[in-house]
Amino acid sequence: MKIRIMAIGDVVGAPGRDAIKGWLKAAKRDQGIEFAVVNGENIAGGSGITPALYQDLIDAGADVLTSGDHIYKKKEILPLLSNGCRIVRPCNYPEQAAGAGTIVVESKNGFRIGVAQVQGRVFMNHPADNPFAAAEKAVESIRRKTPIVVLDVHAEATSEKVALGWMLDGRVSFLFGTHTHIQTADPTVLPKGTAYITDVGMTGPYDSILGRNKDKVLHHFLTSMPMPFDVAERDVRVCGAVATVETDTGLASACEPFQVKIA
Repeated sequence: MKIRIMAIGDVVGAPGRDAIKGWLKAAKRDQGIEFAVVNGENIAGGSGITPALYQDLIDAGADVLTSGDHIYKKKEILPLLSNGCRIVRPCNYPEQAAGAGTIVVESKNGFRIGVAQVQGRVFMNHPADNPFAAAEKAVESIRRKTPIVVLDVHAEATSEKVALGWMLDGRVSFLFGTHTHIQTADPTVLPKGTAYITDVGMTGPYDSILGRNKDKVLHHFLTSMPMPFDVAERDVRVCGAVATVETDTGLASACEPFQVKIA
């Protein structure tokens, strides 16, 4: 049997949140999506996530949320991470860090699906352990429970994402990148059966610079003066990709990116 798994890229601020709330449940129904993974680390004003916004995304139809280097920007999320929730933080953070780097949940039709996240180290300011060693450990842990494995690689460098794709080909069902907010034109199914895309893109306002007010960002680049990077508002889109996966083997047969203009 085949199932369709959707990955949605970095949800930025209120525009991204509202887009998901008005679109995701119907899209899952209309497209036959079994499971949706949403990167939510930029939802709180562009940086971080709160318990209320976590619940908004779950209520909107997200099955699991991934995060990244902004996961701890809002301190009120810490109790939720420590008490169990459907958020994964990078698995190559220290063991003492709040939250879990992997999760296995049951989909609406009873399939067990494992989700993990790893953070890159190249050009990233947040320190993390070796992503390759951590990904190996996380994937093997999930595969002892289910063959269906989804991995969010939250990284700046395309080289790290591509390298992890080749390393894990055939052991991960769907490997997608986040963090750069730019959807890449390389969706594929790797030779051993992993659906792969280097970055699924941003969900939020595209009349912007990576979701932020253009004038503020340009002023900073031109003057090197600090500026508050307000979340922009116009040309809101949902971006992501859908993988088609065999439930018995966990291997993929298709990887299809999408961009949907909301407002």
